[in-house]
Amino acid sequence: MNGYQLVWGGRTINYTLLHCDRKTMEIAVCPDSSVVVKAPVDASKELIEKKLAKRARWIVRQMNYFGQFNPKTPVRCYVSGETHLYLGRQYRLKLIHDPENSVRLTRGCFYVTARDAANPDMVRELLDAWYLEKAGEQFSKSIDRCWVKLKGYAVARPHVSIRRMQKRWGSLSDKGTITLNRDLIRAPRECIDYVVTHELCHLIYRDHSPEFYSLLESIIPGWEKVKHKLELSMV
Repeated sequence: MNGYQLVWGGRTINYTLLHCDRKTMEIAVCPDSSVVVKAPVDASKELIEKKLAKRARWIVRQMNYFGQFNPKTPVRCYVSGETHLYLGRQYRLKLIHDPENSVRLTRGCFYVTARDAANPDMVRELLDAWYLEKAGEQFSKSIDRCWVKLKGYAVARPHVSIRRMQKRWGSLSDKGTITLNRDLIRAPRECIDYVVTHELCHLIYRDHSPEFYSLLESIIPGWEKVKHKLELSMV
């Protein structure tokens, strides 16, 4: 993994280059406006930059699109009164001192009870554990909803893992495991289904070819609007 720069039209595009065991080159602009290029192992730097230059207008357009949502929501301090997302809705945090640690979502609020409710680290740990548990439940339901739409294809139902990811909502490994960003639990259900469906489509088309997008469109007509909603809901 290496960092490089491409100058196009007076604009400097910083990108991360990964050489992979693949036949085609993939260019991705992430929600944080970073650019990741996956290229075949034998691809030359000259060829990579030539293809980047051809896609430069699209890259800049995507970077500008994501950039309009900055600054993002301020860093959470885990104190009473601030809001936290769950399935696309904002819930106010209320902290309660109690010997028994727990997290409850009720009446439009997160009620977090803790032995030391004044300790942000403890509150964050309790809330993160709650989010992870709910992510397991909600992501499993999403897989169930989305998988039935691909039953006509000769592919095996994938295993699913959950972890925090810096630049992606989801990914598909070479072995067919779908990894979902645990922060996706904060997004609306239809956005979770979009990410899950996107990765399921990669079981059939590994790249972002026209065939891939045609399949995605057939399952989620107007998927671009759902993707847009995902980015908006998570700012």
